[in-house]
Amino acid sequence: MSNLPTLAVWKFASCDGCQLTLLDCEDELLSLAGQVRIAHFLEASSEVLAGPYDLSLVEGSISTPADTLRICEVREQSRLLVTIGACATSGGIQALRNYADFEEFRSAVYASPQYIESLATSTAIADHVRVDFELRGCPIDKHQLLELITAFLAGRRPEIPDTSVCTQCKRRGLTCVMVAHGTPCLGPVTHAGCGALCPAVDRGCYGCFGPMAGANLPALTRQLRQGGMSAREVDLVLRTFNVAAPGFAEHREDR
Repeated sequence: MSNLPTLAVWKFASCDGCQLTLLDCEDELLSLAGQVRIAHFLEASSEVLAGPYDLSLVEGSISTPADTLRICEVREQSRLLVTIGACATSGGIQALRNYADFEEFRSAVYASPQYIESLATSTAIADHVRVDFELRGCPIDKHQLLELITAFLAGRRPEIPDTSVCTQCKRRGLTCVMVAHGTPCLGPVTHAGCGALCPAVDRGCYGCFGPMAGANLPALTRQLRQGGMSAREVDLVLRTFNVAAPGFAEHREDR
């Protein structure tokens, strides 16, 4: 048992949705149980084994001074560190505060804001420490997560293609909601992984998995404007789960 590789799961500022995706694997987790030892996963067990750890999965963004210190400790204890979800890979929806008056937000939310230790920005884990791989999504996809863990056990790079949601629409035989109905959709520039959930019910993609590599945002924003959206409406489309993600942030007019 002691020779098994160790897995640690860490939480920073987040909603726990990506950790729940791991728990939702259920039967698949049983098959992995004999190949990896879960040494630190407070969402699932109070048992904690001391590091170092072979693989650390990190959910959540850096939002407090304490976070900046703790993520360095996690990095030091981890042979491989993988960030999971929009919060860890781009700062998450809480990064909306990066573009507003943080002190005004804090005063409005908390009765005694002077006791709240928080950073004025919410940032990705990779902004603070070296990251070995990023798994996108809000939340992450169960199958991509299993592929990542399986690849780790096999000593290879995860096979997670950086294509757009449009490719998943095509594979499912879905009608393009933007072409057919004029529905605003971020599918052409969003990293695949959700299986085209929203277009499958005739809704536009919200960009949950963040921008794909080489995403042509200027072309898409022109298309959205030509479709009748105002500059403000285009900005709002980009101000969601991956508001601070490189590839989305620099193409908003309110940045």
